[in-house]
Amino acid sequence: MRKFWKEWKWYLFGGSVVFAAALFLRVYNLTVLPVFADEAIYIRWSQVMRAEPTLRFLPLSDGKQPLFMWLTIPFLKIFSDPLFAGRLTSVSSGMATLIGIFLLSYSLFKSKKVALISSFIYAISPFSLFFDRMALSDALLSMFGVWTLLGAIWVSRTLRLDLAMLTGFILGGGLLTKSPAVFFVLLSPLTWIMSRWPKDLKKATLHLIRLLSLFVVSLAIGYGMYNILRLGANFQMIAIRNRDYIYPINHFLTSPLNPLKTFLIMTFEWILALGPGPILLMGVLGMLFNIKKHFKEVLILLVWFLVPVAVQAEFAKNFTARYILFSIPFLFVLAASSFLVKKEAFKTVVMLLFILFVFLSARADYYLLKDPEKAPLPRSERSGYLEEWTAGTGIKEIADFLITESKKDPSQKIVVGTEGYFGTLPDGLQIYMEGKPEILVIGIGLELDHVPSQLVESKRYGNKTYLVANNTRLFATPEYLNLEIVAAYPKAVKPDGTRETLLLFEVSEKAL
Repeated sequence: MRKFWKEWKWYLFGGSVVFAAALFLRVYNLTVLPVFADEAIYIRWSQVMRAEPTLRFLPLSDGKQPLFMWLTIPFLKIFSDPLFAGRLTSVSSGMATLIGIFLLSYSLFKSKKVALISSFIYAISPFSLFFDRMALSDALLSMFGVWTLLGAIWVSRTLRLDLAMLTGFILGGGLLTKSPAVFFVLLSPLTWIMSRWPKDLKKATLHLIRLLSLFVVSLAIGYGMYNILRLGANFQMIAIRNRDYIYPINHFLTSPLNPLKTFLIMTFEWILALGPGPILLMGVLGMLFNIKKHFKEVLILLVWFLVPVAVQAEFAKNFTARYILFSIPFLFVLAASSFLVKKEAFKTVVMLLFILFVFLSARADYYLLKDPEKAPLPRSERSGYLEEWTAGTGIKEIADFLITESKKDPSQKIVVGTEGYFGTLPDGLQIYMEGKPEILVIGIGLELDHVPSQLVESKRYGNKTYLVANNTRLFATPEYLNLEIVAAYPKAVKPDGTRETLLLFEVSEKAL
């Protein structure tokens, strides 16, 4: 124990500091970014499943695995702010990923320095920080990816059944989180190169059989957990919805470069902006410096990073930065391995790149925590999270206004119509109305050129009646629609100088 403490005390202290810093970065001002469309859906699902146990498989109705929503339910019981609670699930996932990266780095390179640096890179990288602060399932998937690889490596080295079983449970968690966890299944056998293979052919054959058997154990447990979903209705929707997101296999034969080329360029841009860029160069140097001495380790990291990115770029119909999040930790470990270089000249280069990485990350992190509109988000991400209808700017403020109005006269019913039926609205507003039966939020569709009959009838019945919609959804003037504007919440400015605005209207007596 004394020997262990002597060898590890400073690294454990450093690791604790990194952990604390990472936790602070992920929790501080956690709700500064407005609720995103998918966040609203996932949190609303969690609230419904919490209230009605028979609906615990509700996400299957849209072809989504429910583990993220299940894990969000306990946080909803503790914290009153549903957005904070949902995002805390991803924060917890990110912290578990950080620990996994530390252990994975040390397991691969037997270097405490590499383990500490790789976890530090993950802690401050804007890429990981941004998505660890969003109530999306991608951070949870990333966590299971890191721990699945770590477990597979340990199984390959030790041939232990208990580790194979634990790896199976981790794999099952990934499969219950999101469909891309299938990459963990397909890539795990690559870790067999880390095993101590006997030179004798007969012994090597038996060794292979044992590895296969342990892999089957992991698969059996993992897919056994996944098949729990068959207990819920709409299990078949997972496969149906997956086809909405990916091209069939023969797409590779008909259009191999479309959208592969475009999506790979986008991936490069995402990592340059959010990596940020120096991490790519450090990754390349880590590969070049270690390809001889640590060929197996470098190969595993490269494959786990590049293959999912390339396959998704080839077959995905839509591609966003969060789709590659589960591949990014392996790039971070590879980048940290560049510190194993021996030559002084190269050490200087690596250190300069690392300092530049820290500077760019700190700058981006500051804006992500204080003023997301100024953060160096890639165009596609800025559009989705800050500028378009998917960004929930103003929703929390509207919810607070409605709750305040309901308190003025508790007997007064409030009905709120919102654009759409699913997504940012009405789900983004409904998450704040949990436990408030006096406020009814309903979706009324898109392209509003008249006041829907539901709202007119509500007003006629004597309810306070409101409409919430983005200005781009209105196809008539508020005066023509007999709407009185209550508040306006402009979103981030678009490249052309325009901006979308979320509007809160009250239906006037003239609508009757």
